[in-house]
Amino acid sequence: MSTNVAITVRESSDVGAARRAAAALSRALDLDSTIAGQAAIVVTEAATNLVKHGGGGVILLNRIGAPDSPVMEILALDKGPGMHSVERSMEDGYSTAGSPGNGLGAIARLSSFHDIYSSPGLGTVVLAHLGSPPAGPRRPAPSRFQVGAVSVPKGVEPVCGDAWVTEAREHGLRVIVVDGLGHGMGAFEASKAALEIAAAHSRDMALPLMERIHAGLRATRGAAVSVAEIDLELGSVTYAGLGNVAGSLISPGGLRRQMISYNGTAGHNAHKIRELNYPWAPDTILVIHSDGLATHWTLDKYPGLHRRHPSIIAGILFRDFQRGTDDATVVVVRFAGGTQEDRL
Repeated sequence: MSTNVAITVRESSDVGAARRAAAALSRALDLDSTIAGQAAIVVTEAATNLVKHGGGGVILLNRIGAPDSPVMEILALDKGPGMHSVERSMEDGYSTAGSPGNGLGAIARLSSFHDIYSSPGLGTVVLAHLGSPPAGPRRPAPSRFQVGAVSVPKGVEPVCGDAWVTEAREHGLRVIVVDGLGHGMGAFEASKAALEIAAAHSRDMALPLMERIHAGLRATRGAAVSVAEIDLELGSVTYAGLGNVAGSLISPGGLRRQMISYNGTAGHNAHKIRELNYPWAPDTILVIHSDGLATHWTLDKYPGLHRRHPSIIAGILFRDFQRGTDDATVVVVRFAGGTQEDRL
């Protein structure tokens, strides 16, 4: 888990701030000078596009990947007019703003992975990964899941009171999202404590783990917690939720099935803690979010979004449904393929 660095980009002077933030993250990740330079170019191009084409927006920077092979994730979000043809806009020299028109093409060439979602009237989201996994025997096996997340603190708070983590399981994946009560340092400490308990009891299933977290958070201000266990062998999701962290399963047609969380606050008030089972199909998408997002969101109006990378989906949910009054976290998971022998 990690918290995004968010840079608001409204005018040309903000492009430099985004570039400096990317340089600082490159140093923190100890990226080599070539990748750090590429990251600076990608962020500059993405932020410039926000100003020229999107009417302003937000750059989100994050660390993903294994500890020994960190990757910088860059998300550029805007609510501008969107693009009629992403493919045409990727061509060097194509521009609708009188600029050289090399931005999206440069982002694609310099990134180890990239994805773009845009639709007329629905704005644009650009995703780029900068960094490479280790070569040879240290190279990780292909993942069976794709995971995308956005986690941003409220306003100018120095820490985020939400936290999240994914963990490989024998037949699938565990996803935990925690929302510490309120925001600021007290919420951060509660969420951190919940994930420490989960790490210490990683063999527990969803219900006993929730009971441990509830007991272990009594010395904190408490938290809302959701635990989801995806089991590919059984074709199911086991879900235990306490408080206002919400979980949903999305079908390819956009049908949203909300999973049940019970009222209460882990560490303080839990009249009932239960786990429930839901069917999981290979084309299902799991979404879990804190109450920093409005609950009545839908993906129906975004054609083709279901096929995009989970970070794109998380970015759009954050962009269009954040409340702005609290920390906001959304985690999106989809099956990426592979066999039971593949390592997550």
